[in-house]
Amino acid sequence: MDLQPFDHGVSPYAAGLGCRCPRCGRGRLFNGFLTVAPSCSECGLDYSFDDSGDGPVVFIILAAGALVVGLALWVELTWQPPFWLHALLWTPLVLVSTLGLLRPLKATLIALQYSKRAQEGRLDKGDA
Repeated sequence: MDLQPFDHGVSPYAAGLGCRCPRCGRGRLFNGFLTVAPSCSECGLDYSFDDSGDGPVVFIILAAGALVVGLALWVELTWQPPFWLHALLWTPLVLVSTLGLLRPLKATLIALQYSKRAQEGRLDKGDA
């Protein structure tokens, strides 16, 4: 699998956070909420190299979990509100922090994968 030449003028972080093409930075990366388009509408980059897998989800679960549990523990120890108030407070934060970050983080990992020319790992015959 050969990736097309990388244009060093486009930051993978800017392209990822904007959910744009990692090569030109203009075309849309997604067709749906998390469905990657087949190719860039601007420069024609084939997105078949995309293999972000579960990476974005794992990062978000760890970060959002630490944030929400830390804040919930602090609120509980400081004010001791009833459980229904905890549910009212933390449910929206969990939804916003997970669903809101999923798309840009997936796009950033795809852009980094493109910029670093990451490919599936292979073992040489002598390494086995």
